[in-house]
Amino acid sequence: MAGSGEQTVRTRARLATLLADASAGALGAVGGRGAGVYLRSGSPGLLRLAVLAGLPATLFKPWWRLHLGRPFPVSDAFRLGTQVVLPNATETVRRYPQFAAGLPFPFGSVHVPVPGGSEPLGVLTVLRPAMAESEDELLDREVLGRLAEGLGAELLGLADGDPDAVVWDGEPLCVRPPAAQPARAVMGGFDWDPQTSRVRADDRLQALLGLRPGEFAGTDAALADAVAPADAHRILAALRDAAAGRPPGAPLGLRSPDGTPRLLDLWQAGDDGVAPRIGGVILDPPAGCADRAADLLPQGVLALDRLGVIVYANPAAARLVGQDRERLLGRELWEAVPWLSGPPYDDHLRGVLLSSAPVHFHARRPGACPEEPGQDDWLAVSVHPGPELLACTLVPASRMDAPVGPVPDTHEPEDTVASAHALAPLYRPIALAIALTDAVTARQVSEVVVRELLPAFGGRRLAIYLLQERHLYLAWETGFPQGFLAPFEGVGLDEHLPGVETLTTGRPLFFESMRQLDAAYPGIALDAEEGSRAFLPLIASGRPVGSCILGFDASRRFSAEERTVLTALAGLIAHAMERAQRYDSEAALARGLQQALLPRRLSAHPRVETAGRYLPGTQGLDVGGDWYDVVEAGDGLALVIGDVQGHGVQAAATMGQLRSAVRAFALGDRPPDEVLSGTNLLLIDLDPGQFASCCYLRLDPATGHARVARAGHPPPLLCSPDGRTRRLDIPGGVVLGVDPQARYPVTELLLEPDAILALYTDGLVERPGADIDDGITALRQALAKAGAAAGRRGGRSLARVADRLTATARHTADRPDDVALLLAARRSSAAYP
Repeated sequence: MAGSGEQTVRTRARLATLLADASAGALGAVGGRGAGVYLRSGSPGLLRLAVLAGLPATLFKPWWRLHLGRPFPVSDAFRLGTQVVLPNATETVRRYPQFAAGLPFPFGSVHVPVPGGSEPLGVLTVLRPAMAESEDELLDREVLGRLAEGLGAELLGLADGDPDAVVWDGEPLCVRPPAAQPARAVMGGFDWDPQTSRVRADDRLQALLGLRPGEFAGTDAALADAVAPADAHRILAALRDAAAGRPPGAPLGLRSPDGTPRLLDLWQAGDDGVAPRIGGVILDPPAGCADRAADLLPQGVLALDRLGVIVYANPAAARLVGQDRERLLGRELWEAVPWLSGPPYDDHLRGVLLSSAPVHFHARRPGACPEEPGQDDWLAVSVHPGPELLACTLVPASRMDAPVGPVPDTHEPEDTVASAHALAPLYRPIALAIALTDAVTARQVSEVVVRELLPAFGGRRLAIYLLQERHLYLAWETGFPQGFLAPFEGVGLDEHLPGVETLTTGRPLFFESMRQLDAAYPGIALDAEEGSRAFLPLIASGRPVGSCILGFDASRRFSAEERTVLTALAGLIAHAMERAQRYDSEAALARGLQQALLPRRLSAHPRVETAGRYLPGTQGLDVGGDWYDVVEAGDGLALVIGDVQGHGVQAAATMGQLRSAVRAFALGDRPPDEVLSGTNLLLIDLDPGQFASCCYLRLDPATGHARVARAGHPPPLLCSPDGRTRRLDIPGGVVLGVDPQARYPVTELLLEPDAILALYTDGLVERPGADIDDGITALRQALAKAGAAAGRRGGRSLARVADRLTATARHTADRPDDVALLLAARRSSAAYP
């Protein structure tokens, strides 16, 4: 086992190196701004970003995981096995509007499948400057193709012929791009053996540290003392953490012996069969007269590398952001200055990294007084891109050479990076429309609006009212003082209120200050003394649906473009809410159908206790096909659980037919293998285009003897009276409805008195991005704990155990799949006369 673990570590280290080299090579081949490799994950149909070169992974977290069924260029390149070339933003919007909506900047991209036999192993993707369509032929696709082919061959060799061994389920590695001009030696490398404390430093590092040949003692202590004597303890601690599997998440900022900044980066470089070796680099960021001149400037100056790490900060910048220079250097911007992260600031940085245009925006410093806002509370921020560095300037808004007018809200639209580009008018409607496609309930629609609309426009308050029988009722609110909206609940359409009149007239109402609102509606209750409000009609296909209220903390003007966009967004919200209202009424009918197909009560036996639980999925309207049943079979009991593939009325109908068939076979006391074979043939004859998994167990209550057969279903679990719980690895056949010749072997087992048998469907153990075996292990542990707890209370109440096993799923707001659970236990013979 130890050898296997060591081999895995070496394989992962080699995999990381191959991916990093391929990404860096792709950057240089086409002059890209960022490159990465997506690999297959352990979850079917899911690709994960394994490495990202030239861009900070944190800013691109929404794209770490991509489903093959979604309309993205990476997904198409993988599924179709062909290159996808998007020369510019126009072509990207035309072919992949969802991808363009998330990254509304002028750039091009190339996506090349990494071959791996019958299907690709992954996709090599490069983000590069935009080109005209006529320039597309200038792109050297052959170079990228050869890079992808070479990577595929290396990965197959690494996997030793098993492509499934080369998968990625962790976070992406972040790789710095190769320097355009590696002139002077400002970086050197080393590796460290934790077992012996020995360090091997390359020639560049010894030159960087000013060491003559043979002068370096070759120990970790000597390295720390030569790199940064004042920070030697931090270096040694970082080395120990890296050896324990916790390398620093970002380069460590240090001070060289002469006080200049210095960076240390560490990673696990593989192992030698005993313990992992640690690799590292020492970097002296570019310095010199330019830095000394920038130190004298009154405005703040920050320099970031293309991974977002601060490599230079002048004293003014440190003062303006309220941090010591030593705490800024070597840290990622969003870690060192957290109030400059999140929307829309992440968009600013993404835009600068992907396009060549600088961005300018305002940011409010923390600790500013919201009751007395002023320009001294704000910083005017500009970010200018370069091939290797980003230059960022910070100036108090009150010291701008030209008047800046009213200080903009934190998320003022004209201050977002998207407004600097032609895609800005398309961005928000497309983003909201795409996000709303997956929202089916009023709650989900409201959550999407809060997530997509409020941050984009800087809103702090939201209220959505829906129309019912000529009255408006609150469906969702956030940000308003507690109880403030209560008097407006159920107001009629004859009330003189802005939320009513925007709906009855169909015109949006915008108030740039609370004084304007009070003047237009004298005596109306106000929730704040300052701020602005927008009242939007929710009208779908000419039919009134309700009204939406947006609230802003500061007074602000609404430009003509903003008014147009907000009105259009209100139309999208109205259609989504109308769909949600239909869902609410139809969902009740659908759930009623499904409940009618499940057993109202389970067949009882004086010596067997059973308990069943069913939880419907909460994502989407469709009902599912999970079922369970307990049926009298001769002088015994048949326990059955099954799961029809898919969702919808068809799945529920098929489930009802299968349940009836299994009951008929069970009442005839047919053996388990015949029950499953007969049900399999029935499903094939019905030809519903669906298949189902099933587990069938015939139990003799008197002896505890059980015979079980399985058709592609998760294995049962058995909790012994002493609390030991195990997974029953029962041989099984294929799922029902696929192969008319399928056979289903029967396994015999003994159910002791007071032991608990658990049958379940995959909805209880499957989690997105996680292995189902991990979910089964977690359920086994939960069953052991619940069974032991019930036993301590004197008698194992299966109903209580079932409630505990489904508690987590029951409280999960978004369940992607149905959950079914069936428990059975033989009562102790001592309980009978």
